[in-house]
Amino acid sequence: MVSEGNPAQMKNQISARHGRRLLALARQTIGHRLGLVEAINRSGLDDAELQQSLACFVTLKIEGRLRGCIGNLEATGPLLEALERNALQAAFHDHRFSPLSSDEFDRVRLDISILSRPEPLDYQESEELLSNLRPGIDGVILQRGRARATFLPQVWAQLPEPRVFLEHLCLKAGLNRTAWRDQHPDISLYQVQSFSEEHHAIDS
Repeated sequence: MVSEGNPAQMKNQISARHGRRLLALARQTIGHRLGLVEAINRSGLDDAELQQSLACFVTLKIEGRLRGCIGNLEATGPLLEALERNALQAAFHDHRFSPLSSDEFDRVRLDISILSRPEPLDYQESEELLSNLRPGIDGVILQRGRARATFLPQVWAQLPEPRVFLEHLCLKAGLNRTAWRDQHPDISLYQVQSFSEEHHAIDS
């Protein structure tokens, strides 16, 4: 089974039916690399909806704990290509984790986030920045010089207070935790349409 999350502020870009196919494709792509899936089933993936140029993230979790997350913030080509690439990167090349093992494959749960186009946020003061963030809805990109990081909207579940959210985002970017307040970083916002495997069942 699949659960779908979609903020009301973002227009659906991918149908629930195709969301299930994307999850299956991501799982099969990882399983194929591990040698656990003989062939990737690409039937039903030639629809124009899946050929859109869209950015996406693929997140892996085991028992609710992050096990890998890689994506692209801006579209660079067809969604399917980005999905397969990010699935492999999240499973095997997230520098925060060791590569996913065969023993973990059946326990890992996948989440796919389809991103809207990031929009720069024009703000003057730090308090104005805080007031313009919508917890649970906005993904945030923070950039100061060459330092850059993002949190998907799902991260609000762990960091629901905007100040704390921004502090952790600064640290992720390699900045001082108060850089959001002291250094006036560039901020862009986006929303996501997400598709997740249920905890006890997997579509394949």
